[in-house]
Amino acid sequence: MLFLQYLVAGVLTGGLYGLIGLGIVIIYKSTKVFNFAVGALMTFCALVCVALVTNVGLPFWLALPISLAFAAFLGLLTERVGLRPLLAQPILTLIMATLAIESILYGTMLLFWEGYTISFPQGVLPGQTIFLGPIFIPHEFLYAFIVATACFVLVGVFFFKTQMGLRMRVTAESHVVAMALGINITRIFAMSWMLATVVGALAGIFIGNRLGLQVAITPSLAFKALPAIIFGGLDSLAGAIIGGLTVGILEKMAAGYIDPKVAEITPYIILLLVLLIRPQGLFGEERIERI
Repeated sequence: MLFLQYLVAGVLTGGLYGLIGLGIVIIYKSTKVFNFAVGALMTFCALVCVALVTNVGLPFWLALPISLAFAAFLGLLTERVGLRPLLAQPILTLIMATLAIESILYGTMLLFWEGYTISFPQGVLPGQTIFLGPIFIPHEFLYAFIVATACFVLVGVFFFKTQMGLRMRVTAESHVVAMALGINITRIFAMSWMLATVVGALAGIFIGNRLGLQVAITPSLAFKALPAIIFGGLDSLAGAIIGGLTVGILEKMAAGYIDPKVAEITPYIILLLVLLIRPQGLFGEERIERI
């Protein structure tokens, strides 16, 4: 029975990892830029949601869409101010810019929220822990998994069934080809950052509701999504969820059968093994270039 409990806990946790990874994949898939600011962005938006509930007194059902609208604006502002001026620069320059953005957001969060653990009030999400015989399912993680699944479906439909999604994929393949086809690549970049920040904000809000938010710790949780998306493939939406579930399950199994301390390094052991064996990931594209 312990195996089933660890499996369920791993699946629910992996859903959150996959949701964070989805935010990274959205930007990478449309711009080929790896976003190192994802942890700070998701934490900042989640802290805004907590502030709306605890300080302003808004109900959670109203604070959530306002926070997601703020996340979309923050994503747009990040792209417009921090990345668009660097559009003609090498990819490495853009990646370094995301690290600078992460540091700026981190400092801003410390300025307003300091280093204390900030939590949502008890009971913002209806329901209670679900017991299925000896197996228990925290309702907060269950909500998060349902939302994560819905996000994967909606983003997949967006990328593969809409004109905007097609333009994003063309832009990621070649900026020159995209511009030749009349695609406004700056609009594509803005859209991808807005969408990715909203997805990350959802993950941050659910993490905050279950574990609380701490400026010094919560952003680092996003880096557990890195092994997930490397495992699944940096440009694969399906790989993000499969990688997230895999990392979540192995992490919980390591915590239960070996030691909780081992669980902390398990995702990065997975990352190293994947890089050694299949660097492009399970569903990633293997590019062969003539030199």
